[in-house]
Amino acid sequence: MRIIVAAVGRLKQGPETDLSERYRKRAAQTGRQLNWRDVEVIEIRESRAEDPAKRRLEESIALATIIPDKAAVVLLDVTGKALDSAAFATQLATWRGNDRPAVVFMIGGADGLAPSLRDKADLRLSFGAATWPHQLVRVLLLEQLYRATTILTGHPYHRA
Repeated sequence: MRIIVAAVGRLKQGPETDLSERYRKRAAQTGRQLNWRDVEVIEIRESRAEDPAKRRLEESIALATIIPDKAAVVLLDVTGKALDSAAFATQLATWRGNDRPAVVFMIGGADGLAPSLRDKADLRLSFGAATWPHQLVRVLLLEQLYRATTILTGHPYHRA
C-alpha cells in the first residue's frame, strides 16, 4: 500500500522540513514490515488566483489529480473526526486489509478545500479545534503515520 501526503505549499528549509523528513523516513522504514511501499510527500503549488474561492478550487483540482484509483482519501480538516493514535492505526490497517492500493492524506491551502473534494473523502481527520500552520500539520501527520506503524508492528515507541 502506498501512503501519500499531498500538501498545498512547499516547506522551506528549516526545522519543520527536517522534522517532517525524519518522521517520513521512520514511517517508510517501519512501514515496510506492513507492506507499505513508501511514504511519499507531494507538494502542490499554491494558486495565485486573487479570489479565495478560485484559489480553493484550483488547489483542490490539483490535489484530486494525484489520487490513485480505489485509494482511500483522508482530508485534514479542523471540523473532521479526532482519532486517537490507536484508532488511527486501526483505520490504516483496515484499509490495508481491504486491499486499498493507497491512502492519500490531503492538506489544503490557507483557504481550505473545495466541497467537491471534501465529498470524496473517506475520512475527514482533525488534529483538534486549534488552527495549526500547514507546516506543523504536515509534521503532526507524519509523526502519527510513524506512530501508527509502531503500533501495528508492536514497536515500543507508542506507550499509551
